[in-house]
Amino acid sequence: MRVFVTGATGFIGSAVVRELLDAGHQVTGLARSDASAAALTAAGAEVHRGDLTDPDTLAAGAAAADGVAHLAFIHDFSGTFDFAAACAADLRAIEAVGAALAGSDKPFVISSGTALLKPGSVATEEDTAPPESFGAVRARNEEAAVALADRGVRSAAVRFSPTVHGRGDKGFVSMLIDIAREKGFAAHVGDGANRWPAVHRSDAARLVRLALESAPAGTRLHAVGEEGVPFRDIAAVIGRHLDLPVRSVSPEEAASHFGWLAHVAPLDVPASNVLTRKWVGWEPTGPELLEDLEEGHYFSA
Repeated sequence: MRVFVTGATGFIGSAVVRELLDAGHQVTGLARSDASAAALTAAGAEVHRGDLTDPDTLAAGAAAADGVAHLAFIHDFSGTFDFAAACAADLRAIEAVGAALAGSDKPFVISSGTALLKPGSVATEEDTAPPESFGAVRARNEEAAVALADRGVRSAAVRFSPTVHGRGDKGFVSMLIDIAREKGFAAHVGDGANRWPAVHRSDAARLVRLALESAPAGTRLHAVGEEGVPFRDIAAVIGRHLDLPVRSVSPEEAASHFGWLAHVAPLDVPASNVLTRKWVGWEPTGPELLEDLEEGHYFSA
């Protein structure tokens, strides 16, 4: 099939592009810059120039495709990041693509996250975000995408683990390493027993392909290779590789140590992949998070 991919040059998106091409699909990637366009061309994909904030551009890309993987999200990991505005832009993108695909039975896969779900217990694919939670604003986008199944779209949401890890990762784990270097110690909140699901980049990319190929309409899938890695174990590996001490910080101290990441560091959000494996035949095979960290590439200068 010809797949239109947003976020096609990002950490996950570029792996999805390669996964799709290797499986024999054709790929058209959204590019807003010359550098992104060149990267897509070099990878063997076609280029659709446009911007995530332009619904007409997204609708045109979707209409010309046999399926869509919407992996882009406006991330700005700074103190001025407006999460609500980013979610609003994402919802407009979902609505534009959904309108273009309505009645076609074509697949439409969007990205979401397991961290949006209720903490403290193992979340399944059938769980939804608590309406009063911080993540509920993005969870509404997931609901909008899944609801497109009632409009003749084979829609599915892939909920990525808080850490999608692998070479080139600039996400949460890399940020934790940078913070440890800056502060002079690796930290966890309290006893650090809180758990983060994790998935290797290659496994996440394969799940997106399988979702496009065969996910039942209206489903939520979990890109979860490990149900939950204790945060203190992540901190311990970081401390050992940087030759720094590992310390506990209190919830009150978390903001001064982690900055805005203090909202994420103490999350206890384990998640299951049982239904995902059943529905699309996905089996994670990549290295686990601590194994990946032990390889040392995260700590290269």
